[in-house]
Amino acid sequence: MRFTVDGTPRDAEPRAGQCLRTLLRETGTTSVKKGCDAGDCGACSVLVDGTPVHSCITPAHRAQGREVTTAAGLAPGDELHPVQEALVEHFGFQCGFCTPGMSVTASTFDADDVDDLDRRLKGNLCRCTGYRPIREAVREAVLGPVRETGAGYTGGGAAPGADTSPAPTAGADGVGRSVRPAPARRVVQGLEPYTFDEPVPGSLVLRVIGSPHAHARIRSIDTAAARAVPGVVAVFTHEDAPAVHYSTGRHEHRTDDPDDTLLLDTVVRHVGQRVAAVVAETAGAAEAACRLIEVDYEVLPAVLDPEAARAPGAPLLHADRTPADRVAEPHRNVIASLHEGHGGDIDAALAESAVTVSGTWRTQRVSHAQLETHGCVGWLDDDGRLVIRSSTQVPFLTRDEIAHIFDLDPDRVRVHTARVGGGFGGKQEIFAEDLVALAVLRTGRPVAYEFSRAEEFQRTSVRHPMRVAVTLGADAAGTLTAMKIDLLSDTGAYGNHAIGVMFHSLAESTTIYRAPVRRLDAEVVYTNNVPSGAFRGYGLGQVVLAVESAMDMLAERLDIDPFDLRRRNAVVEGDNLHPDQDEYESDLVWGSYGLDQCLDLAQGALERGNGVDAPDGWLVGEGMAAAMIATMAPRGHIAHTTATLRPDGTYVLRAGTVEFGNGTHTVLRQIAASVFDVGFDRLEARFADTDEVRHDTGAFASAGITVTGKALHAACLTLRDRMRLTAAALTGTDESAAVVTGDGVRTPARIVGFGELVAAAPAAERTEEGLVGDGAEYGDLRSLAFNVHATRVAVDPETGTVRILQNIQSADAGFVMNPAQCRGQIEGGVAQGVGSALYEEVMIGDDGRVINPVFRTYRVPQSADVPDTEVLFASTNDDLGPFGAKSMSESPYNPVSAAIGNAISRAIGVRVFEQPFSRDRVWRALQAGGR
Repeated sequence: MRFTVDGTPRDAEPRAGQCLRTLLRETGTTSVKKGCDAGDCGACSVLVDGTPVHSCITPAHRAQGREVTTAAGLAPGDELHPVQEALVEHFGFQCGFCTPGMSVTASTFDADDVDDLDRRLKGNLCRCTGYRPIREAVREAVLGPVRETGAGYTGGGAAPGADTSPAPTAGADGVGRSVRPAPARRVVQGLEPYTFDEPVPGSLVLRVIGSPHAHARIRSIDTAAARAVPGVVAVFTHEDAPAVHYSTGRHEHRTDDPDDTLLLDTVVRHVGQRVAAVVAETAGAAEAACRLIEVDYEVLPAVLDPEAARAPGAPLLHADRTPADRVAEPHRNVIASLHEGHGGDIDAALAESAVTVSGTWRTQRVSHAQLETHGCVGWLDDDGRLVIRSSTQVPFLTRDEIAHIFDLDPDRVRVHTARVGGGFGGKQEIFAEDLVALAVLRTGRPVAYEFSRAEEFQRTSVRHPMRVAVTLGADAAGTLTAMKIDLLSDTGAYGNHAIGVMFHSLAESTTIYRAPVRRLDAEVVYTNNVPSGAFRGYGLGQVVLAVESAMDMLAERLDIDPFDLRRRNAVVEGDNLHPDQDEYESDLVWGSYGLDQCLDLAQGALERGNGVDAPDGWLVGEGMAAAMIATMAPRGHIAHTTATLRPDGTYVLRAGTVEFGNGTHTVLRQIAASVFDVGFDRLEARFADTDEVRHDTGAFASAGITVTGKALHAACLTLRDRMRLTAAALTGTDESAAVVTGDGVRTPARIVGFGELVAAAPAAERTEEGLVGDGAEYGDLRSLAFNVHATRVAVDPETGTVRILQNIQSADAGFVMNPAQCRGQIEGGVAQGVGSALYEEVMIGDDGRVINPVFRTYRVPQSADVPDTEVLFASTNDDLGPFGAKSMSESPYNPVSAAIGNAISRAIGVRVFEQPFSRDRVWRALQAGGR
């Protein structure tokens, strides 16, 4: 078959039933991405004779004699299509995995499409941006430059209230400016490589068969027929796997999670759990072999209800685990619990309160739904070391655990990443690397394992569903007197992140308010559901929903403005975060405080309105919620970095953190550009590779700036000081008068060139590459950041449909290192919060099976679902963060659902308690007593 791809003739013979996406990638066109393989997400979009199609559902044979255009071929040579130029200009991507497909679709739009843009974009999903910059970019590309007048914009990408003053020596690429990511042009063309975009020659393909049962013991596995399939190289079962228990969840301390997982187990505890793996020369051979594996199961009783799981007589999931494995009460399916009080008798305090409110809120399972699925490719290098290129947030922690599982020296394992297509906490796990490591070590061949979208739903992790009961007591003026919380968390079949999420969920969500008497009771239990894990907010969003909803009930009961109720009860700078002043989280310090500004900014914007009216007859309500978060994880988050000056005046930056849409790699470059007064063209970055630096805990807990950024800032300052000292010694001048510039180090005597500096520097400070500065951060102290979300919604009383009329979020981000990127992080967090509030739910059937394991039935918000968010920054400067910055990746998500729930409740006149607040649930609430 002959066809043309991006102007180049190509000959290929598609297999029977092959889709165009796989044919393109197999023939070297990796600008086409895989997000769903079901025609739901648009990451694979291409033009066929000028018409946009989803290549994952387009039969390959239809390309015969046709012109196929991918994002890489929308413009000649290195040029960009106007849509791509606009996406770069408007920061219209974060992880960027959806962007090539988005570019292709939008490249066909004309002026008539702009008025119906949301509908025209419905076939292309973006999980990161919240769509606002994409819509702006498309409008500008089609209509020409249009000055933005929308919410949260003051020019140059900054939002009102943002402190955008750069560091004193910052050039055009320095901190405080909306500097575009270095790979932006390659991202929009689909040319920036992701995990599977640089194939390893000779790679085998790995496929997995999963359990059809929620709970079963494997009696036997017959793999003979599978092994006989032509092209099959190996079949692995529990008999081939190390008998080492571990957790898929990764933290700086591996003992933070229970050792309850085996690579391949004789007992399966949820539908979809991997049972056996096939490694073959082709995907077709591997999949055919999987269908031939015969497994004899002894089906065991299953428990899906977390309340029932801890009751006497419930089936036990991990009866052989002990407290030494970090499973507190295996005889009750309880991994961990918290039962503590502060300040006195909670029941007495509530009884003495002038007013009390109470309610029980239920939160659902939410998929991370990042568009790049989990996966990795592994091989043995020339020295026989195991090398894994993975779509992970934690390369160093993955390396260490792989070494632990296979009894290897960590130096014999290298883990690195390409650009990662989204994570949101879901890639703070080991879901593919362990199996690929087994296959590589046993076969000696390169092996690739790329998850399908169905596997993402069935075989990775989801947000912890929780039942949270809250009772608040207050005096007649609205001052809190007591807070009582009872929480039950469902970790599913395995305890990855179960302990940390439970404890963290009750931390800043409760300590944001001064309540002299508190009682916290919580348990996290095993069930035979799909495992839960790390998710944006790490448990805070679930409990913030309950606490902030109860605060809204209290405001209604006392007829107090909800913003004023927060002002009356929120902690202020200098407060102890626990009423009896114990040492819990003693590493938290008040580096800065911006909640007061956030409340004022959000309230002012809500009162101003935005001119968007509700449809006639719809009910309107306003809601708000506040949230507090620590700026990094507790008990240490470590980053080692280096900055190296070469003789030619270029700098090499080394850091271990990962770029997956968080913008960290851009900000790291900006830090170096500020310190050395150079542009990005003088900076070479080597990031996310265990061979490059000593250690980095990972890209989670919003630690990119506050940990790795601080460490790299220290490395750059050390290098700058060494450059100044060397120049001063060479010229006989005072070091304090030496200034690092783009041309060298300027001293009162002369400018010392870079080559001379490197040659003259002390040998202990030099490598073969150049003059080096080291920097590290250990996370010994953490600051606090705040977000306030306010919203106005309309509810159709006939159907329960909810429409957001106005979205506002004010953020205490400290010094804003890159205003456009930070604004985008907030908008993306809000969009994900909207999805959790109104649409998204991983549904589990009575047999434990995920009912909706595809985007067609799992409702990721589309462009039409997410209106522009007005983003407002408090003016603060943090004592701990580099240049005064705070973290702002997870926190924007946390207050959104509560604010939307409060607005719905005020609109319909009855409180909603169960997420998502879907139209059927809202309709039922209306029928049960609403307006």
